[in-house]
Amino acid sequence: QVQLVESGGGLVQAGGSLKLSCAASRSIVAIKTMGWYRQAPGKQRELVAEITSGGSANYVDSVKGRFTISRDYAKNTMYLQMNSLKPEDTAVYYCNGRWWDLPGGYWGQGTQVTVSS
Repeated sequence: QVQLVESGGGLVQAGGSLKLSCAASRSIVAIKTMGWYRQAPGKQRELVAEITSGGSANYVDSVKGRFTISRDYAKNTMYLQMNSLKPEDTAVYYCNGRWWDLPGGYWGQGTQVTVSS
């Protein structure tokens, strides 16, 4: 069983920054993909950013140029640097990990991000 633990959420004013972390309980060297998703009240969960095993990063259009996904193999941790935050970024942010040698994917418990106007 793999555990993913998010941290770094909080309340910030519009235009501010937050950095989310997702710590995995196993090595992320053999990761297939790791990603950040978010779910706002009354909305479906959406993919925000994803990084592949080859290091390619993909972002939803609404966060391009503002968010950056990265990972630290030594710490088995993935990050999401969020700059120029907007009220519409308010949501619970979840990390997801899929490994080549494990079936399915794993989710963290989520961390709340609230951006005030």
